[in-house]
Amino acid sequence: MKNNIKDLNENKEIESIIKIWLNSNLEAHNFIPADYWHENYDEVKRLLPQSDLRVYQKNENPIGFIGIMDGFIAGIFVDSDYRSQGIGLALLEDAKNRYNSLSLEVYEKNQGAVRFYQRNGFEIISSEIDVINKEIEYHMTWNKNNSF
Repeated sequence: MKNNIKDLNENKEIESIIKIWLNSNLEAHNFIPADYWHENYDEVKRLLPQSDLRVYQKNENPIGFIGIMDGFIAGIFVDSDYRSQGIGLALLEDAKNRYNSLSLEVYEKNQGAVRFYQRNGFEIISSEIDVINKEIEYHMTWNKNNSF
């Protein structure tokens, strides 16, 4: 699966991955009003190229991606037709090979994501209320030196 992961080709793929971002957030965060994601769409689209973006492709079409800024995982997003097929794990493993430590924030209510990250060596180190959405967010970290 690893050979299906590459750096983002900004001009060609940004439209595809921003749609994956929107749909993934709408599906995974049904506890947050959909308007929040729609209102942030243009800003996220503008900021995406500033991240280290790695794209998982099938037949040269993006079906998933991970965005990282200075070791902080902004998110792993996989097209709904391709979830639970190891794509998110492949993207995370790719990131672990490229970084010595990673951190992220995930909503407590997104239990599938919390379990995924815990299974893959991330630990919850703190929690706080997201001031915008009034939801509990976990801050999780992973360090290569602590991995088995």
